Amino acid sequence: MALTLHRQFDSSKVPNVTPVFWCLKILTTAMGEATSDYFVNRFNPEVAVLCSGVVFFAVLWWQLRSPTYRATTYWAAVVMVSVFGTMCADVVHVAFHVPYIVSALCFGVALAAVFVWWHRVEGTLSIHSITSTSRELFYFLTVTVTFALGTAVGDLTAIAWHLGFFASGFLFTGLISLPLLAFAARRRHAILLFWIAYVLTRPLGASFADAMGKPASRRTGLGSGTVSLSLSAIIVLVVCAVALCDRRGRLR
Repeated sequence: MALTLHRQFDSSKVPNVTPVFWCLKILTTAMGEATSDYFVNRFNPEVAVLCSGVVFFAVLWWQLRSPTYRATTYWAAVVMVSVFGTMCADVVHVAFHVPYIVSALCFGVALAAVFVWWHRVEGTLSIHSITSTSRELFYFLTVTVTFALGTAVGDLTAIAWHLGFFASGFLFTGLISLPLLAFAARRRHAILLFWIAYVLTRPLGASFADAMGKPASRRTGLGSGTVSLSLSAIIVLVVCAVALCDRRGRLR
């Protein structure tokens, strides 16, 4: 079937928002941070971004071609968004020496522009309405920018503001609890609160990944490669379990 912007799907191609969804989201953010650190700091940053971009677009094409939500294709796309989006934010600082506060503000403006564009074209920002290729492209564009923004914000608090990685991780743990508690208390403004929490998962996961992987943290210093491989293994196991549960649910 040809891929067109107006291709319609029978149901949303984004999984239900459950504790497992948030768990996998945070795991992918941490994995993306560790993977980006490993490649950007050991190879030419521009080449690393280019290679990750090629893989990202290949996996995204795989996801867009899928006629329905599948756990393996969806989370593979999110993982590559995490790696590519993080590299984009990292290379802005590493290669072009842009201050973290500047990159954070620029990515914040970019995210706001994407939200305005998405809402103007589609009339909604709900992830439960990802039922066309056009909306799916807006969704993944938004997700990519949130990863870049979250990376810049996490580095801003940990490095530029000297909080350190562990302290930043606990800071964002506290911040992400606010929209979750607000939704649980009043069940209102679900779309706004979802995207606030979604953005915050990025610096949350990245801060703890950096704390575990960077020798400068003086905590564990496991190395970004080790952290990346360990988190990748956990993600694969969880996604396989989710895919198996989804398959059993369809067979009932």
